[in-house]
Amino acid sequence: MLKKDDTKLEIFGFGDDDSDEDTFYCLVNTTKSPDGIDLEKLSNADPRKFDEVLNEMGCILLLRGDEVEELINRGDITDTNLHKSLYDLAVEEEIIQ
Repeated sequence: MLKKDDTKLEIFGFGDDDSDEDTFYCLVNTTKSPDGIDLEKLSNADPRKFDEVLNEMGCILLLRGDEVEELINRGDITDTNLHKSLYDLAVEEEIIQ
């Protein structure tokens, strides 16, 4: 099983100048992608292959900001150690095995 120390949490935003930026939380497998998510490559990816590109970059779990807030409000994760909470959730949901 992938250990927590082999992952990192990356927080980034996407959006255009005319609208609010959407915040995303990505749990990344650093054994697959030590440098994490390449935002330039991701922003240039064909939308039809977006998931494939994320997978190639080591993305384990990708959540929008509102999804993270909902998980916090439900008590499924805590914001005091978001990385650990999201890792534990991924293990619990068998995303990481």
